[in-house]
Formats: sequence, structure tokens, C-alpha cells
Amino acid sequence: MKTLAELVRPNIRTLNPYSTARDEYAGGEISTWLDANENPYDNGVNRYPDPHQRELKRLIARIKGVREGQVFIGNGSDEAIDLAYRIFCTPGRDNAVAITPTYGMYRVAADINGVKFREVRLGQGFSLPRKELLAATDARTKLMWICSPNNPTGNAFAAEEIEYLLRRFDGMVVLDEAYIDFASDGGFLPRLDRFGNLIILQTLSKAWGMAGLRLGLAFAAEPVAELFARVKYPYNINGPTQRMVAERLATGQAPGIAEIRAERERLARELVSCPAIERVFPSEANFLLVRTVDAYRMYEALIADGIIVRNRSHIPGCEGCLRITVGTPVENDRTIETIKKFRL
Repeated sequence: MKTLAELVRPNIRTLNPYSTARDEYAGGEISTWLDANENPYDNGVNRYPDPHQRELKRLIARIKGVREGQVFIGNGSDEAIDLAYRIFCTPGRDNAVAITPTYGMYRVAADINGVKFREVRLGQGFSLPRKELLAATDARTKLMWICSPNNPTGNAFAAEEIEYLLRRFDGMVVLDEAYIDFASDGGFLPRLDRFGNLIILQTLSKAWGMAGLRLGLAFAAEPVAELFARVKYPYNINGPTQRMVAERLATGQAPGIAEIRAERERLARELVSCPAIERVFPSEANFLLVRTVDAYRMYEALIADGIIVRNRSHIPGCEGCLRITVGTPVENDRTIETIKKFRL
């Protein structure tokens, strides 16, 4: 297994991060702040936010059962995805490996950063192709992307399958658990201390219902999390977002998870009986992938009834498929009704 120093880009190893005005003073109480060229008149947002989100990290660490130093907070999970490439992959030299079909930002971020992106098709029944993933790596492969539960297929991969890759891959495994709150398994956070090459992504957009605030989470060993903190932009999470998220997290419970799971199962049962649905794939997420007799025409029929879903038919492995997010009971009823009356 390569050391962290061997995996990190040389310029990142020696990077001196930007030092904010708030970084340069760590003393006691101050009543007059004249260090950051801010507007002095209080309107609730006239001061720069905490660049290290200390209060928020304490809350998240307590809720997730990790140490504060293992937490990185990003402007959505997409920031952490981009930073992983910036930290580990030298443009034009290094590469990353991922399953397919999966979340599209892994490839987009690779393209932006000039990193070759290798895709390995999921196996039968959307199974994890662990041997094929390892076979696709070489000495310049720095990242391996695994989304579990996977988007758009909805299935979660067995823990032993993921551990197999963690023990054998010579780079960083990024495990995206954006949908883990809807899954039957609790995810990999309890295993974080066992794998120094593991980065876990989670989000507050799905189960916690805060997509509009754009706050994503990355968990890793302290030296890795510290690299993310050094490379990020200084004030990546604004003050109102930090305050609103802290208030919502203080309740200690993500709202609506049980209801969404129950509606997912009801929606699946109803769709299975629809003549135009050929298959409803098992899901551990807050959506269902369904194969239809004609995805494009059904997509248009749903739009005609004021319902928007995602047409995934153009993605290899998802031919003929729509991805349907689990909505409220009323929204799900409308969707079921439209699909039941659909005719070719």
C-alpha cells in the first residue's frame, strides 16, 4: 500500500494555504473587529463566516460518531469530489477508476481536472465488479469511485465487497454514501479508522432535506481531512448556511426517513403491477429505477401530467429506464395513476 505522501500531488504536499484574518488570531473575546476589511455595521451577514466551520463540525462529529478532525464540510458533495482530484491526481498523468453507470460528476470533475477516467461496467444484477475494477488500475491510478447505494441503480454493495477493494487497491477509495440514510446497512463510518485509504462522502441534501443549502460532508483519516481543509477555498460555507444547518442538526434526527422508506416500498409494489413497467429494480435509496416498455414515451406522458422524472435510457446499462424519486404520498399517487393508464 502506498503512503499518503506517495499519493498526494507534490505541489499539494508543500502548499501553504491561504491564511484568513480569522486564522491569524486565536485569543480570547474580541469586541472590535478591524482585521478583515468588513463593513462594520451589523446586518446579520456583514462578518465573514468561520472558515473552519468549528461549531458545525462538532455537531456533525457527535451525530456521526467520528472525531472532529475526520470531518470536512464542502459546498455540496461536488466540492469534495473536485478536491479529491486536485489533491491526489496530477493532470495529464494520473487516472481514476469508477463503476458505471453511476453518478456523473465523478467523470465531469475528472475532465475538468485533466484526469483520465476509466469506467468498469457493473456486473449481473448491478453487482460490484471488484476484480475488474482492480484490473483497470495501474501505477498511476490514484482514485477509485464507489457509490453505494448507487445512483442511478439504487442498489447497495455488500460491505465485504467494498473492503476487498480497500485492502487491495493502492490508492484512495472514495465511497459515496449520499443515500446511506435510506439503506438497511449503516454504512462505513464505523470502519473509518480501519482504512487510511478511505474517503466517505455523505450529504445533508437527501435524508435531512437541506438540498437548497448545498452542504456536503467528507470523512477521512485526520491527515486526509486536513488536506481537504488546506486546499479548499477559504470561506466555502457561508454564514447563514452554517447557522441554519446547525439549528436543524440540533434536533438530532433526520426528518421523514421512515416515511420515505415506506413510500418507496409502496411505490415499488404499485409499479410492479403496471402493464407498462417491465421491471422495478431493488432500491436502498430514495428513488426507484424502473424499466419500461417505452421510456421516452412514458417520460413525455408524465410531463404532460405535470410530473418530471429522470430519463436514464441513454446511459449504458439503463436502457429503457426511468429514475423516479420517492415523493409525498400525494405525488406518488399521481405518478402511479399516470403510469397505470399509459398505453403504447
